[in-house]
Order: sequence, then structure tokens, then C-alpha cells
Amino acid sequence: MSTENSTVISEFIFLGFADEPELRIPIFILFLLIYVITVVGNLGMILLIKTDPLLHTPMYFFLSSCAFLDFCYSSNITPKALENFLSERKTISFMGCFIQMYFFVALASTECILVGLMAYDRYVAICNPLLYTSIMLHTQCIKMASGAFTAGFLNSIIHTTLVGTLSFCQSNEINHFFCDIPPLLKLSCSDTSVTEALVFICAGINMLGSLLIILSSYTYILSAVLQMKSAKGRKKVFSMCISQLIAVTIFYGTGLFIYLQPSSNYSEDQNKIMSLFYAFVIPMLNPLIYSLRNKEVKDAAKRVMEKRTFSHLL
Repeated sequence: MSTENSTVISEFIFLGFADEPELRIPIFILFLLIYVITVVGNLGMILLIKTDPLLHTPMYFFLSSCAFLDFCYSSNITPKALENFLSERKTISFMGCFIQMYFFVALASTECILVGLMAYDRYVAICNPLLYTSIMLHTQCIKMASGAFTAGFLNSIIHTTLVGTLSFCQSNEINHFFCDIPPLLKLSCSDTSVTEALVFICAGINMLGSLLIILSSYTYILSAVLQMKSAKGRKKVFSMCISQLIAVTIFYGTGLFIYLQPSSNYSEDQNKIMSLFYAFVIPMLNPLIYSLRNKEVKDAAKRVMEKRTFSHLL
């Protein structure tokens, strides 16, 4: 970001969703409720996995990492959005906007890779069960997760630098509720064709690469499940994997729509609606999907509740 850019525009103004004053309070309450559920759900999932020894497995290690990402992801956007719902001028500083965009892209990119690692973990567990404990060592899982975070934050540096080289010298009104790449590209008074192409390529490599790993893993998993003779075994595996597939479908469906569509098809209103799912709904739904559809998580929650009840009785 050049000094020239920062002196031309010192802040951005979010247009958000509703200009009608009577809708501000209901929208604020709705998104505050979503944020509370997100924080409680994801931090609760992390605490539950850390507390219960039976959940100290690679699968739940990656799940707790995703829960941490969802908590940070939502906390990067929601507090400022809640503040703006009640403010007359919905502003963010020029530097604050790029910092918010940097962490948003970094956390989203990291989650793409982590979801791919979770699919690979299930592939090894189901298709190569005899080698699972030797392949998915705890130290190896830490290295894989660290690599995902490193790649995600490096990817965000590239995106933020590309957008930061643009000039913003006309309108400072962002037709969005947080700082994201597409609305900032739309706002720039520079030629954005090269930047758009590079952002498209980087996002495509990250998202489509992870998606390829996921689809390949679940293709092998499906083949292995269909060959199982035990109906009970098939049901258990399907129950274990279906929650991941639901989360993956929502996550990648919205992400691909926002970042890999041609600029000629870009619609600011559609982008805002899809970003609602990406920024608010998905971080809230993930812990609910994984807990409500996962017997091991529900059993772990029961054990924790029973221990607390027993300790109070003593």
C-alpha cells in the first residue's frame, strides 16, 4: 500500500444492508445472537476435545484447529459489523480495512487446507486402517496443521499486497459489511485486470487444490464403504463422514461462488448475501454439524456433564 493511496483516502464507509433505522436493532440482535452461538460452539468444541482423552485423535485435533479458525474468523469481522449496525457512519480506517482483509483471507485460506487435511485423515483411517497410527502420528499432525497455517497466511500476504498496490482515489464507500477483495477491486480507480487475474489464480490453486484432495479422498472412502460387509460398519462410517461433507459443501459452495466467478458476472448484492454464509453462518454451523451428527462428540459431552454433576454432588 503506497503512501499516496493512504493520503487520498483515510477511511472507508460500509454501506451494509439496511439504511432503515427501524431495522438496525433487529439486525444487531440477530447477528449478536449468531456471534454468541459461534463463540460458545467453537470454544466449547475446543474445550471438549481438550478435556476428553477419548477425543485425543488426529481427526479431533484437526477439528479443534478448524473450530479455533472459525472463532478467529468470526471475531475478525463480527465485532466491527455489530458496531456499524448501530452507528450512523459505518467507517473503518484505511489501514484497519486492509488488516481485516488480511486476517480474513489468511484464516479462510488456512481453513481450506485444514478441511482437505481432515478429508485425508478420514481416507487413511478408512482405506488404510492398519497404517493409520503410523502415518497420522501426533507430531505429524502438528506439522501438517502448522503447514496449513503457514501456507494460509503466506497466501494472504500475496492477496493483500496485490490489492494494496491499487489506487483508491474516488469513492470510499464499500458496498459490503466488511473488507473483502471483490468489493475493494470494484472500488479501485486503477486498472484491476492484472490484479484480478492473479487473485483468481491464487484463490483457484488454494481452493481447487484442496477440493481435489477432498473429492479424491471421499471417492476412495465411498468405494471402501460400499465394499464393507457389515451394515453397521457402513452406517458408522457414513455417519462419521456425512458431517464433513455437509460442512465442505457449504464452505466451498459459497467460496467458489465469490472468488472464482468472472468479474463480468460480479454482483455486489449477491456477493453480500453469499458472504453472510461465509462470514457468519458457516462458523456458527460447523460446531453444530459436527456435534449433532457425531456420536463420539455427543458421548464425550455426556461424560463431561456427568463428571461435573458428580463433582458437585461430592
